[in-house]
Amino acid sequence: MNLPRVLTVAGSDSGGGAGIQADLKTMLALGTHGMSVLAAVTAQNSRGVQGYWELPVEAVRAQYRSVVDDIGVQAVKTGMLASAPLVETVAELLAGTAVPVVVDPVGVSKHGDSLLAASALDSVRRKLLPVATVATPNLDEVAQLTGVAVTDESGLRRAAGAMLELGPRWVLIKGGHLAGDAVDLLSDGTDEHWLRAPRLDNRHTHGTGCTLASAIACGLAKGLAVPEAVRAAKEYVTGAIAAGFALGDGIGPVDHGWKLR
Repeated sequence: MNLPRVLTVAGSDSGGGAGIQADLKTMLALGTHGMSVLAAVTAQNSRGVQGYWELPVEAVRAQYRSVVDDIGVQAVKTGMLASAPLVETVAELLAGTAVPVVVDPVGVSKHGDSLLAASALDSVRRKLLPVATVATPNLDEVAQLTGVAVTDESGLRRAAGAMLELGPRWVLIKGGHLAGDAVDLLSDGTDEHWLRAPRLDNRHTHGTGCTLASAIACGLAKGLAVPEAVRAAKEYVTGAIAAGFALGDGIGPVDHGWKLR
């Protein structure tokens, strides 16, 4: 077998629902070979994030070079990068790797815990987003990065325009925090694709953002165009949310393996 190879550069989730763990589960479920560069370690469970610790820049660079220079990749996904030095290091590495890049500009956890230093926001804007094939911000991250506040579906187009000004080729504005159906807008400034799914009555949605970005990267690694990769990823995540399950005392994870059963 020659499986498509997908690399995640992100933080770990000790509870197994998000981060590197969610990325690798998604990659396995979608028929790719997942690899990882660990940028930070979290102490995290269903109730929230109790702490996180960044890895040294040298460790992140060495992991990346080790994988890319020997095994090779067909797509890269980034998640929690924690600090400005890590963001800038990863952006530099990605700029020298000629494959699609999915940037999930993680700022806060599902529970509202900060996962990105305020001082790193400018590095995300100036360095990381310009190397993205697709950026996948939620509405809180859009507000953090652009100052645009979205309160209803009509604001998604304005959010997409503001994000595209920061340099990604495509942006997927995730409208899951709005009332009504789960509506996302994919745009490159010319083409627009509105993706709708029914809002599911399940509070166990930990890892949704990580899972979606990883699923998009899997589609791109298989050679799909961006709109097709995003639609397939949306379908996969909707199924994972529907199958999300209780774990611990708080918000449980989506079920990454639902498609395998």
